[in-house]
Amino acid sequence: MNNHTPHALKELLDARYGKGPQTLDSMNDTIDTLMQHRSVRAFTDQPLAPNTLELLIAAAQSASTSSNLQTWSVIAVEDPARKQRLSDLAGKQAFINSAPLFLVWIADLARMQSMGDKREKPYGSLDYLEMMLVATIDSALAAQNAAIAAESLGLGTVYIGAIRNNLEGVAKELGLPPRAFATFGMCVGHPDPAQLSAIKPRLPQASVLHKEQYNVGVHDQVVPGYNDTMDAFYEAQKMKPLGAWDLHSLNRVRGPEAMAGRDGMVAALNKLGFALK
Repeated sequence: MNNHTPHALKELLDARYGKGPQTLDSMNDTIDTLMQHRSVRAFTDQPLAPNTLELLIAAAQSASTSSNLQTWSVIAVEDPARKQRLSDLAGKQAFINSAPLFLVWIADLARMQSMGDKREKPYGSLDYLEMMLVATIDSALAAQNAAIAAESLGLGTVYIGAIRNNLEGVAKELGLPPRAFATFGMCVGHPDPAQLSAIKPRLPQASVLHKEQYNVGVHDQVVPGYNDTMDAFYEAQKMKPLGAWDLHSLNRVRGPEAMAGRDGMVAALNKLGFALK
């Protein structure tokens, strides 16, 4: 455990919240790594150290998984041509190409189907929405473990939700079997220090932490202040959002025209073997 000073903790809290809680005084290496998280979209040419991939997957497999079913897989992509094709499918995000390692996380019920076929046992539950959610959650838990592990090694990561823009195209590119789909991608590499982003402030804890029951009215109380915090962040980072944070966010959920093809996910999932009963 590092000997972090209260000043160091306060700096991280202030960065994460704009103005952080003043009553937290405990710190250790794990919390320090978590609170320094930022998305990295610019990488150096430095290759990853040997066995880094295997270490990240060991961390991923140490995450919780529902009933030990382990309904996830991950595909490591390093081939430049394949990264380019995946970038094209995911909104042409250039940092997919520049990262030395691109991980595509898979909600994977195909393994359960294969085991059922071999054992001649039924697997009708795989056709229900619940099992797709289990597999999706499993992949997210595993990926977050890997991201934290990468950041603890001094690496940078960024999630790529746009890998869902074209589920069928990604499935074809990666050779996915039925009952498997890509939940998101993740770039991994050494951050370019010249283009390192700042820690992005989050909503005040009062907006996300509810005690005993959900407090609907709290949002109206905290969002205006968070808009001000994000205005300052956007200005400092020379970003040009579409208005205040709430308006910028609402623009992202205005309707299917804002979903970059993901409004067709149900049909695509059905074609990929998910019945979604």
